[in-house]
Amino acid sequence: MQGLHRIGAGFALWGALALPLAPALAQSDAIKLVVGAPPGGTTDTVARSIAQHISQDLSRTVLVENKPGAGGNIAADYVAKSKADGNTLLVTFTSFSINASLYRSLPFDPVRDFTPISMLANVPSVLVVRKDFPARSMPEFVSAVKASPGKYTMALGAIGSSLHMAGERMKMMAGLDILNVPYKGTAPAITDLLGGQVDMMFASSLNALPHIKSGALRALGVTSPQALPQFPGVPPIGDTITGFESNAWFALFGPARLPPKTLAALNAAARKAVDTPEFRQLLEREAASAVSSSPQELDAFVRKDIERYAETVKFTGATVD
Repeated sequence: MQGLHRIGAGFALWGALALPLAPALAQSDAIKLVVGAPPGGTTDTVARSIAQHISQDLSRTVLVENKPGAGGNIAADYVAKSKADGNTLLVTFTSFSINASLYRSLPFDPVRDFTPISMLANVPSVLVVRKDFPARSMPEFVSAVKASPGKYTMALGAIGSSLHMAGERMKMMAGLDILNVPYKGTAPAITDLLGGQVDMMFASSLNALPHIKSGALRALGVTSPQALPQFPGVPPIGDTITGFESNAWFALFGPARLPPKTLAALNAAARKAVDTPEFRQLLEREAASAVSSSPQELDAFVRKDIERYAETVKFTGATVD
């Protein structure tokens, strides 16, 4: 997914050096939030906003460091191998779960090598089709695709992304035969969809909403279990394909075996950051939701999410060495 809005590049330094430090955390260094995505993307934006609020709450210097590449695996591996003192944390996204089955081997275990701290955000997506697509609703869409197996095409902005998996899960659950057309990024995929070279794609609200409002694309369904105010009149896909749901998520993790007092302090600071009006408004403008959790809730969610995506990845047959 692309950025909610662009906020600088490289490092961001937040907080005051002269303020008292939180006693539950190691005092010698700044807290570093490692992000497995480039500056300007949604993950980076979430991390920078969270960093600002955690800095203020814990009276600590907080840095955001971008380590993009390998679907977030480079950043995750860095944090997994860091000292468990609460000073090096990971702000990650849905690929954290997907990569567990997509990659033939990982240098870390996504469950064993991390301490879940808190969920941060939940971001649904929307199924959009070219403006002259023959279906105007999800039931009509399913009927049209089933009537012509292999005829219609789906643009993929990134192989292995949550949007790719949303499309595969829809095909798997509804028994649909749709041809995937991979692209090197969301922008060229949307360009071809707008031009009618492909028939459909799953897109984030940030990328889809302007084109839906202009009438250049037609929205058929959202991936959330409930309708979204940003897409009036667009029902959940699950209303037609029972049980379908697919959301991108963002969460905060530390290395395995964080001390209990450190974990408690970080969870409290993260949840307080998520609950600020500024963070909630930042996300709600883009049809996203600010969502916090306990460490135990995030742990249970990730375990279930890894199993769910393993089923979808197996269906696609996709693997990455």
